[in-house]
Amino acid sequence: MSCYTVAQAIAWATSEFADLSDTAKLDAEVLLLHILAKPRSYLFAWPDAQLVGVQYNEFKKSVARRVKGEPVAHIIGEREFWSLPLNVNSSTLIPRPDTETLVEYVLSLTFAEDAQVLDLGTGTGAIALALASEMPAWQITAVDFSNDAVALAQSNKRKLAIKNVTIMQSDWYQSVAGQHFDLIVSNPPYIEADDIHLTQGDVRFEPLSALVALDEGMSDIKNIIDKGRDHLKPGGVLLIEHGYQQAIKLQQYFAQMAYTNILTIKDMSGCDRVTLATWPK
Repeated sequence: MSCYTVAQAIAWATSEFADLSDTAKLDAEVLLLHILAKPRSYLFAWPDAQLVGVQYNEFKKSVARRVKGEPVAHIIGEREFWSLPLNVNSSTLIPRPDTETLVEYVLSLTFAEDAQVLDLGTGTGAIALALASEMPAWQITAVDFSNDAVALAQSNKRKLAIKNVTIMQSDWYQSVAGQHFDLIVSNPPYIEADDIHLTQGDVRFEPLSALVALDEGMSDIKNIIDKGRDHLKPGGVLLIEHGYQQAIKLQQYFAQMAYTNILTIKDMSGCDRVTLATWPK
């Protein structure tokens, strides 16, 4: 096995992942490139390069972890979001491409040059750091209930050398009492406790506290919308990521709580993904 070439190693790992992942070959490539510390172009330029013993042994260990279902992001300790390489671990959700829908839409809106922004349940810091990287004059506060998540987000802030984000522990709005924001964003827990998807794929290795909410997945969302009225400036905007079947419920609750300009945005797959509303002036 230690005499495997790059191409042979990828072919072997791809076959190992065939029944596990819809992206079996990509998973194999990402794991191998991490061990080799090479760019993706290396796979095409040097398919016949042989792996040395240490490299193959590490690759074999990584493949074994993936075969057990462990997410690739956890194995390599990193996931790219909005072109930012973020450290990840089992204390938070792994950033997903669908969440970039929220970032993209926020950046299409018009806010004050020095807008005050709050990211609730920041996890890895993905949303806050993506927005901060694009809008360096914005002042962004990112909070999470989990101390481990706060530490992870802070490590990503340091890694990316982003200055305009403050990260702190908070039970939703608790640590920002009395503060008001131009923009509040959140990707909160929104999955029902008995959802079958919780037993499948990568989510088996992610914290349930970041995934599951009571009241058919709506309890945290309702709390954010309700208390958001005390933390938005007049004309301020609240955007929430949610499940593809929850848009109508969010729209109705936003209206019930007297928000205006309610709108739902679809993700790249055409599913309802983000609903936003304005706190009236």
